[in-house]
Amino acid sequence: MNEHDERGTTMTGVDPGRLDDQQLMKELETIHRTRHDTLLYGSNDALRAHNERMAQLEGEYLRRNPRRFVSAGRTRDGARERAAADPGDGRAPVGKWGPGDTGAGAPRT
Repeated sequence: MNEHDERGTTMTGVDPGRLDDQQLMKELETIHRTRHDTLLYGSNDALRAHNERMAQLEGEYLRRNPRRFVSAGRTRDGARERAAADPGDGRAPVGKWGPGDTGAGAPRT
């Protein structure tokens, strides 16, 4: 049985454990870039395959980088600090994508 004949499962791409660090990052960048279109326009099978591949690649990245840098702003404490710093004047916070979007599901204004 070869790596693409998994009997009952579909193998998409090279096993992430066999990729070097540069190849793994390139695969991650590609799959994240194609995520939105796959979600919006892909078939159920395409979305399922995309989910499985993304989980494989991200799992391998996390396995290799257990002590990766975590931005304080991307934690619950960081979110609480942002909420506490809100001026309370009714203006929506400005996030990465513009007014009203802090990346945490804030309502658009």
